[in-house]
Amino acid sequence: MQISTEISSAAKIIGEEKAIECIAKAGFDAWDFSMFSMCKYDWGTKSVLATDHPLSSENYLAFARKLKQIGLDNGIHCNQSHAPFPVYSKDIRSYLKRAIECTAEAGGKICVIHPDNFKGPEENAEMYLELLPFAKEYGVKLATENMWCWDNELDHSTFAACATPKSFCEHVDAIHDDFMVACLDIGHTEMKGSDTTAVEMIKALDHRLAALHIHDNDKWHDSHQIPFSMDIDFMPIIKALKEIDYKGYFTLEADCYLKAYNADNVLDGIKHLADSAKKLADMYERL
Repeated sequence: MQISTEISSAAKIIGEEKAIECIAKAGFDAWDFSMFSMCKYDWGTKSVLATDHPLSSENYLAFARKLKQIGLDNGIHCNQSHAPFPVYSKDIRSYLKRAIECTAEAGGKICVIHPDNFKGPEENAEMYLELLPFAKEYGVKLATENMWCWDNELDHSTFAACATPKSFCEHVDAIHDDFMVACLDIGHTEMKGSDTTAVEMIKALDHRLAALHIHDNDKWHDSHQIPFSMDIDFMPIIKALKEIDYKGYFTLEADCYLKAYNADNVLDGIKHLADSAKKLADMYERL
């Protein structure tokens, strides 16, 4: 079982290039290409703001190639990616094909693209079906992900696209193509109000499940913390993955964990992340 982690949190501290080097040094097998810097979404004004990041420039493919080579030079590869969101923004959606291109250029095989939280399987299928021929041309599978909304009055999560086993399966099945798969966010399933569990999701998704976002939480909020630091019990989750013969990567999305680190000690934090991922992989292998 190979382990991977997102690069966004480390990149905020030391940049993507150094982040990949550190992820390799820490002992990960692969890196998850976070592409949120491709464009900046202002949640207040609900508009996309200009950015000077290389992924926003006309040389975006050259930057993806550069990151791929840095990984290969350090003995690791890109296994998957994460496109910008929210996709209900037309401006964000205009970057999705670019995200697929960059995934392929970096060597990734799966691009995670959020569904629109507020739409059902048929409506979200329109977006994925529009992208599918382009994704196939580049050899990149599309993955939808289980989402959540928040009820301020109840103070917990509420239903969103793919939030339940039924909704998740319907979203994948609406495309009915091998290039459409599921990326299960473990933390999202374990939030208060989610009306499901990671184990239920895994068993329902079965062969549809091709990627993971692994992180820990307090069984209430979307904490995105390092596994084994909070309240999620990972053993039943690992057993369920073993039952369906999951063959994807164990990819961490504990992107809040490194906020306590700086450029001088971030490698230590990434090593702790790698240790937690290795523990999960060992649990899987021992079953």
